[in-house]
Amino acid sequence: MKRFNILSFIIYFLLAVLLISGCREEDPVVEDITNGTNGQPSTTVKTTTQKINQFIFDAMNDIYLWNKYMPAIDPLKETDSKAYFDKLLYKDDKWSFITDDVSTWENSLNGVEKSFGYSLAFGAFVDENDKATGDYFAIVEYAYPNTPADRAGFKRGDIITKIDGVGITEKNYMNLFNNESATLTKGELTDTGIKNKESITIISDTLNLDPVLIYKILEVESHKIGYLFYTQYITNYNSSLQTAFEYFKSNQITDLVLDLRYNPGGYQAAAQYLCSSIAPLTTVNGQSVLVSLMWNDKYQKYWETEGITEQMTIPFDKSVPVKLGLKKLTVLTGSGTASSSELTITGLKAYMDVVLVGDTTYGKYTGSITIKPEDLYTKKATYADFKTWGMQPIVMRYANALGVTNFVNGFPPNYLVKDELLPASPLGDLSEPLLRKAVENITNVPILAMKSAHTRFKFKVIDRGFSKFDRLKRNSAAFSKSDFIKKQENSY
Repeated sequence: MKRFNILSFIIYFLLAVLLISGCREEDPVVEDITNGTNGQPSTTVKTTTQKINQFIFDAMNDIYLWNKYMPAIDPLKETDSKAYFDKLLYKDDKWSFITDDVSTWENSLNGVEKSFGYSLAFGAFVDENDKATGDYFAIVEYAYPNTPADRAGFKRGDIITKIDGVGITEKNYMNLFNNESATLTKGELTDTGIKNKESITIISDTLNLDPVLIYKILEVESHKIGYLFYTQYITNYNSSLQTAFEYFKSNQITDLVLDLRYNPGGYQAAAQYLCSSIAPLTTVNGQSVLVSLMWNDKYQKYWETEGITEQMTIPFDKSVPVKLGLKKLTVLTGSGTASSSELTITGLKAYMDVVLVGDTTYGKYTGSITIKPEDLYTKKATYADFKTWGMQPIVMRYANALGVTNFVNGFPPNYLVKDELLPASPLGDLSEPLLRKAVENITNVPILAMKSAHTRFKFKVIDRGFSKFDRLKRNSAAFSKSDFIKKQENSY
């Protein structure tokens, strides 16, 4: 039997010995196919495409969760690598993706973004038939401190009507994330619609973004309620979570509200850290199962045969420095609550009372890893012409300790509350509808809402996010590979 190298993937905190059969002692040689002009070999571009297609097949055939359902397609005859990848996906797979800019994607997972520093919701006014009328407009959901958007004075609730003097439409709205610079026209909500105001030019910057954006304590009645606004699961910033939890513990909070309404997910190790810092002490100290993992037939059989339990379960981590030991948690949710955010919700629900306030979550119960050519092939020359490529295939699904999985429609809230943006109240303020409802439920005391200006126009949110990668993060980032180690050769 041919001998292979083994890649030992570290999937977040797991030391996973994955049997990646594509990592060969001898890398595959892709020859030119004679289909060029007058019987000449194909162009270099086609040869590169064939190599990329072989890379896709090697990885997907081995580790993809639904590999047994992959159609029999000759990778060397496909002329569009991204289209070929899509053809291999299982009918229920709305999450896996491929990119030719993998380094930018990985930076985004770690909180490094070339951006303006704001998170936006894109809305449109609608008629009585719920049909959009006119151009889009953008509403600032939040802005990270000390970013181009923050320095330009953008804050939650601000309206943007134009970019570079042009109305915001379905075709150009992503430019508010992608452009190097932009002249943004602010809008003002009036009784007759949105009125254009001044224009501001901002320039994007490479930012290192701490996802622990707000933490504070609200004292209401006899309750000391901790509030934590968390924007993305990034393991590198677990120390920021520790700082927040130390503050909560030293001030002896009685309750905790975790705001995940805009959190698309991220690294699983960050979710494990967060859950372990919150859950009941007996659960954490006993290293109970946070979630169990289910792989494709080959890997599941191998883990079970070899008794490698760390690849089949994610336990609570008893070594976290701060343990709040709570029995109840309130989570603020929305359609942008996805991936590791949903794992946090379902994982904790098996051990404590988890109350959801807001809207239904996204619905993602699967995990993926980032695979690059260097993870499969030992010779750099093999992938020199496509080294910037990478893929994020689904490799497992997860279930909580009660067996809850396949929640494709997301988790509905216990209390449905609209995330009001026109006008918008500050995050962490009791005037903000989701937090107000959460505190009312905790204290059983109603909070008088301040009257605010209303518009007679009905609008709906078309899309939202912080960066061009938000949709991909909601779809695929829950179990991304964070590192890999090439080990000694073995036979299988």
